[in-house]
Amino acid sequence: MKSSGIRLLIILYAGDYREVCRRLASGQGETHHSHPYTLKAITELNEQLEEVSVLCCKSQEPYNEVVEKGFRVIGAGCDPYKHPQQTINQIEAYQPTHLVVRVPIPGIFRWAIRNQVRTLGILADSFLNTGLRNQVKNYWLARLLNHPVIEWVANHGVNSCQSLQKIGVDPNKIIPWDWPQANNPDAFSPKQSPSSPDRLNLIYVGSVSAAKGVGDILDAIAKLKHKPLSVSLKIAGKGATDHFLHYAKQLNIQDHVKFLGLIPYHEVIHFMRSADIVLVPSRHNYPEGLPRTIYDGLCSRTPLITSDHPMFQGNLEHEKSALIFPAGHSTAMAHCIERLQANTELYHRLSANACYAWRRLQIPVKWADLVQSWIHASPENRSWLFEHRLASDRYQLLSKP
Repeated sequence: MKSSGIRLLIILYAGDYREVCRRLASGQGETHHSHPYTLKAITELNEQLEEVSVLCCKSQEPYNEVVEKGFRVIGAGCDPYKHPQQTINQIEAYQPTHLVVRVPIPGIFRWAIRNQVRTLGILADSFLNTGLRNQVKNYWLARLLNHPVIEWVANHGVNSCQSLQKIGVDPNKIIPWDWPQANNPDAFSPKQSPSSPDRLNLIYVGSVSAAKGVGDILDAIAKLKHKPLSVSLKIAGKGATDHFLHYAKQLNIQDHVKFLGLIPYHEVIHFMRSADIVLVPSRHNYPEGLPRTIYDGLCSRTPLITSDHPMFQGNLEHEKSALIFPAGHSTAMAHCIERLQANTELYHRLSANACYAWRRLQIPVKWADLVQSWIHASPENRSWLFEHRLASDRYQLLSKP
């Protein structure tokens, strides 16, 4: 039975659900693991509420369309950080009674508070309090998030939630969340060693950007070029591909690097399994939550080399579940690559420990359950949310080895 009068608007930074629906309808498959799950959850909500819509801020063009099953998708056609008012105009035109906000843009939360619109923040960002500019920005964001109209603030993973607490958000309203896990490492046996003793196949999956460490990977490969070791790299993702292709040519390693663009999500784990090493080199200035690449790399049992990004700390252990190097340090990354090529005992250990590391990452609160419990604010649902807040004791166990 529908709850009359509830108009829920879900606000995303990117993630164009008009294109998602088109891809799935044409059989092209999803490019993010969450798409089928999220669409199913939205369909269920649409059957319960007056209307549920998704607003994608950074779409290629403005649009407002109803796609299959009465699902409305809206595109603001702008970068909301540079042109926030265009996004606010779209929100005002929709006249939501409830907001789910997936992007930490102060203007959106300010609008919700000013208009007394019940709001749930579901973020996947880290908040580093380094430098005066970040400290001032985080102070004002925390004040907004602590307002009673912003009823809960969820973030992807325990570390990212702790970063919210550190900038001043009340831990009693912070909830760690995650997507459901369709895969686990039990599907594969541990690897004993790289597939070839003198050639390593490296994989990177994610946004193609400097902040994600793509340039650092290329620098590391250039440093290995004159070693008695052949290295090839495949990069799957979109972003500044032309820039890094040009950079690879400058380093004279273009024959060692292949840019694949986006690949369907259902191929990612097997893609990683076919490689010898999965790279996750994010720099500290990239606002990671807990990247899906880590989950998928562990599921593939292909050893991980990751940076020491603050959001990875405690989730991975150096020389037990990954090799960890200082972010931005391409020489250290190259050294990790050489170690895995030369040390089969270490290589096997990282692969064998993937199950344990993967299980430690699991979080009980899933996206759809979080939204449903918040929208339908029964005493039982409110109690469930309260029991899963960061200030409870349950997450201390996740941080222990």
